[in-house]
Amino acid sequence: MYIKNLKIKNPLFLAPMAGITDHPFRVLCKKKGVGVVYTEFVSANGVVRKNLKTLELVKFTQDERPIGVQIFGDDPEIVGRSSKIIFDMFKPDIIDINYGCPVPKVTKHGAGSAALKDLCLMEEITLSVIESVPSVPVTVKMRSGWDERSIVSSEVGPRLEKIGVSAITLHPRTTKQQFSGKSNWNLIKDLKQSVNIPVIGNGDVKNAHDYKQIKKITSCDGVMIGRAALGNPWIFDEIMCYEKNKIFIKPSIYEIIKMCKEHYILLREEKNDNVSVNLAKKHFFYYLKGFNDASVWRKKIMRAVGAKDIYKIIKTMENTFSN
Repeated sequence: MYIKNLKIKNPLFLAPMAGITDHPFRVLCKKKGVGVVYTEFVSANGVVRKNLKTLELVKFTQDERPIGVQIFGDDPEIVGRSSKIIFDMFKPDIIDINYGCPVPKVTKHGAGSAALKDLCLMEEITLSVIESVPSVPVTVKMRSGWDERSIVSSEVGPRLEKIGVSAITLHPRTTKQQFSGKSNWNLIKDLKQSVNIPVIGNGDVKNAHDYKQIKKITSCDGVMIGRAALGNPWIFDEIMCYEKNKIFIKPSIYEIIKMCKEHYILLREEKNDNVSVNLAKKHFFYYLKGFNDASVWRKKIMRAVGAKDIYKIIKTMENTFSN
């Protein structure tokens, strides 16, 4: 699979997720077989203002490539400028524009999936980015429409392709749906049939069976996985085993605990005590499920007040489940 001139050896994508897809999580997913990762999405306004917290979100290491940076905003000139700043400073492999975020604090200003209500503005923003960074593939991630009465994905696709977008990721829910209901994979199929550029399917892929089904139904070129990777970076390994006709062995509880430990060590290397503890609690909530007394261990983690507490709990868990 190629996105413009970028060769994608393994067309499995980790979706950009705010507060989730930081460097530690991206590294772990890379180790488990994901082909392309994205940073957390960043505000074009924050980038243009050179906000340090915003720019920190964009930093990545060479072993994370190929990597995309996703931006959002409602002003074509500012979004274009932000993409140029990001490319000049960090040289990512892909610049992706967020037309999919349904969160009100983003959409109320006209950004994210609110752009689906104004396709002319969407075109202006997209063209501004393409003209600002002509040497890097520009892609978009979008929803199918604002609500069920305004499904526009198959109309938008050809318009974006015509102005130079290199690939489109479609999450076939509407903004109003948020994450409720089921993704309508037939809309991905419709989009695929309407454009010649790569289409990446996203939504409700939770295992290798779902991956097989979305590929069969839609003929999409790649698959993006978001929430299903939380606490389960092995999902990429599972899918790669399916692709290579190998048997996937689910991780044992002990292996999951070892992953928690590795994740926490990466967090501690990059973030201060408070942030690493809070993020550990968030991620461990997803890791520690589906076994006897899982809720007991989650409660212990949630009650932890410092870095040493987290380490002690992990060590106790290792000892408990080592046999």
